[in-house]
Amino acid sequence: MKRLLRAAYIVWVALRYGLDELVLTSFQRPDLRLAARIASFGRDLSAPRGQRLREALQKLGPIFVKFGQVLSTRRDLLPADIADELALLQDRVPPFPAEEAIAIIERSFRKPISEIFLSFDREPVASASIAQVHFATLRDENGREREVAVKVLRPGMLKVINQDMGLIRMMAAWVDRLSPDGKRLKPREVVAEFDKYLHDELDLVREAASAAQLRRNMADLNLVMVPEMFWDWIRPEVLVMERMYGVPVGQVERLREAGVDLKQLARDGVTIFFTQVFRDGFFHADMHPGNIMVSVQPATFGRYVSLDFGIVGTLTQVDKEYLAQNFSAFFRRDYKRVAELHVESGWVPPNTRIDELESAIRSVCEPYFDRPLSQISLGMVLMRLFQTSRRFNVEIQPQLVLLQKTLLNVEGLGRQLDPELDLWATAKPFLEKWMLEQVGPKRFWNELKDQAPYYAKMLPDLPRLLHGYLSQRPYAQTQAELIDMLREQRRANSRLTALLYLAVGFLLGWVAMQAWDGIRIHFF
Repeated sequence: MKRLLRAAYIVWVALRYGLDELVLTSFQRPDLRLAARIASFGRDLSAPRGQRLREALQKLGPIFVKFGQVLSTRRDLLPADIADELALLQDRVPPFPAEEAIAIIERSFRKPISEIFLSFDREPVASASIAQVHFATLRDENGREREVAVKVLRPGMLKVINQDMGLIRMMAAWVDRLSPDGKRLKPREVVAEFDKYLHDELDLVREAASAAQLRRNMADLNLVMVPEMFWDWIRPEVLVMERMYGVPVGQVERLREAGVDLKQLARDGVTIFFTQVFRDGFFHADMHPGNIMVSVQPATFGRYVSLDFGIVGTLTQVDKEYLAQNFSAFFRRDYKRVAELHVESGWVPPNTRIDELESAIRSVCEPYFDRPLSQISLGMVLMRLFQTSRRFNVEIQPQLVLLQKTLLNVEGLGRQLDPELDLWATAKPFLEKWMLEQVGPKRFWNELKDQAPYYAKMLPDLPRLLHGYLSQRPYAQTQAELIDMLREQRRANSRLTALLYLAVGFLLGWVAMQAWDGIRIHFF
């Protein structure tokens, strides 16, 4: 019953804010449009359409606000007036009272706020769909006075999210049962993945841990800064972190006036994304403009500043290798290899004709490669790929939905900074270098180091384990098994010797090639 009431409320809000004028204009059925007019009798539509859409999403709650945040980065798919209004959802959601924030902080730490902070700004500096942020100062464990940002969860968020997710799960079940595309689209798995990440945002201890991991991963890149976490003052509903300074990445004119190289900044954003995805398999998955700033301080000029780590994505080694091969094949325009990878991964049925899938992928991608980003709509590419995937029964992979969303955010940010950015050309050298590391001597050496502790621990136990096993077996059976074991051991030794010779030969060949390149550069 609650779900039906919530669904009715969503429809009512949509009608009161005139969203039917944005959606139903393409419908030719007069009865549907007439019913909408009757249900919305007496409403005020004097406000601009973008403002009405933003206010409706805010009224419907955090899930719908997040939907608007994602849309705001896609200016190539939206009219300018709507995109400008949705951009306000990034950090201008109406705040909740400071008294409620202070009460949550004091309840979390069981102390008056005056004993926690030297000063606390009651006016929030940012207010988003899940939480809001206040600036404060405190004394750290070394006695130093530090400027901090205090993130506080909105009260009652879990109840609201659970209600909306219940409704979305019900809709996903309908799609799964009634739509012919239900099996391929996997709506229930996709919703479950979204539900997981949304609930992760409600635990600020988890967010702080993710931020600490990203801070370590990005420490040697010198392209992005992640705030320090103050672990003594972090609880599930409150997060205290280092205060960061910078210009919001969406304020392009301010960045240009400060002397920031916007083209380089756009390329750095792509490098950061691909580094997090392919090197670390751990990436910031909520990269909308409200969560990204750019430092203009002399010591860190031009670096990104990442904020809000409630949603992070992870990829397995298998996922990374499969994606890297796909990207690499796309960059080479090797559509046959892309088609083969789809079959090898199980994304399409094994009886799919490679030549037909190759031809379909070529027809979608080829027209876009030689254009600058300003003339490419990734949304249109994805739409055509979706139509192609329906023809070949491609199954949507839920574990990659978050990566796809983040890639759209990265493209949107790149377009704002440098409309001429060639996303493919920027990413190609990085991916080629990564692929070389996966098959070269560096990968071999890293694997050897990773496995060394395991074998070092296992080898001393082998004689004892072998003796115990043999002492419990009948003599004749043991002798026969021992002969078989020795035979297999000889085969294994032969294979291992051949593998070592191959590895040494590969390493010597690689060294010889490097030496020849040095001689050629020196003399020629």
